[in-house]
Amino acid sequence: MSGPEPRPAPAGSRRWWIAGLAIAALVVVGAALLASSDPDGLESVAGEQGFLGRARDALLSILPGYAVPGLEGGASTIVAGLLGIAIVVIVVLVVGRLVVRRPR
Repeated sequence: MSGPEPRPAPAGSRRWWIAGLAIAALVVVGAALLASSDPDGLESVAGEQGFLGRARDALLSILPGYAVPGLEGGASTIVAGLLGIAIVVIVVLVVGRLVVRRPR
């Protein structure tokens, strides 16, 4: 006995994807333009308390410091954010394809 067959995506779902990606891109651009260059709260406290130098790098860092090598300033942060969106969308699509059962 098999489960219900997957239904095709509704015709309007492509618009939702496009709208969602556009909103995410606008948030990235806006956040990058408004972001402070000062350290965040945790980094600031670690510097004040004298243990910032003991910090270790992450095991996996695709875009360290939300920056793209070769770009400077806000453009680097914007491109890093857009790449982050692309990576998340690709991971979601791949996992979705693996999870959804296909009819035999």
